[in-house]
Amino acid sequence: MSAHIPEPSRRPLLAVGLGAVTAAGIAGALAWRMWKRPEPPEASAVRDLRAGAALLSLAVLLDSSIEHYRGEFRNPAMVVAPTLALATLGMTAVEDKAAPYVFGAALAVGAAGVGFHSYNIGKRAGGFDMLNLFYAAPLGAPAALSLAGLFGLAAEHPDIAKAKRIAPITAAALLGTAAEAGLLHFRGAFQNPFMFAPVTLPPAAAAVTAASAVSPAAAKAARPLLMGTALLGIAGPIFHSYGIHRNMGGWRNWSQMLLQGPPLPAPPAFLGIALAALGLLPSLEARQ
Repeated sequence: MSAHIPEPSRRPLLAVGLGAVTAAGIAGALAWRMWKRPEPPEASAVRDLRAGAALLSLAVLLDSSIEHYRGEFRNPAMVVAPTLALATLGMTAVEDKAAPYVFGAALAVGAAGVGFHSYNIGKRAGGFDMLNLFYAAPLGAPAALSLAGLFGLAAEHPDIAKAKRIAPITAAALLGTAAEAGLLHFRGAFQNPFMFAPVTLPPAAAAVTAASAVSPAAAKAARPLLMGTALLGIAGPIFHSYGIHRNMGGWRNWSQMLLQGPPLPAPPAFLGIALAALGLLPSLEARQ
């Protein structure tokens, strides 16, 4: 007698479908919120800079917890990033005198994390070759914590002059995030055409966002591109969820696939950076 082969479960696909519907609702609410701005430019900057800092903190909290757990927290310093990301996330939701100190610590620790990851890659056999860039500690991931701290600090004292300085930083952040996505999607051989989206739309948004620091017209043109980039941050986890489903064992083997499959917390970094940049646009447009 032949062994009975069970039919594959449809529940993961249903979960992805429900996630897509939820994301569509979030995207619609985001679009309405971004296109309807009755508040002063400073108020929108505070709101969206804090929202961007919160999303980046949440992404770092989840991503660093998963990756450092996979690394068995061999270095005691590996607990710092998720702990500080949690503190930064909390500070984005409250008004507290300690907030600038927490945001400043996040800025410094994120920069130190980039240094640690660079050192860990450099000391491997082959150094900064493609194999190590593919599978070693992600070089740019800790910078998301620095960005969360920077956006939090900027939200403390928003003004037009500061918006002009931060706009190029958000543009550089979009380029860096797109580069990291491109590296990992290249590792995945761009097997899905949607994998080209994070390496095409965000760089275009970055270019116009950088130009908005000197041109109010560019600030208006940046809005739809940043909106599209924000949507990538919502759609990304859905595609990654489906990618986990397609791997061996799928969601039945979730404890391993969350460690080895496409990183679920990574794409929302696009949403966090785009939100922060969108919050700066009213101040940049007000210079006309």
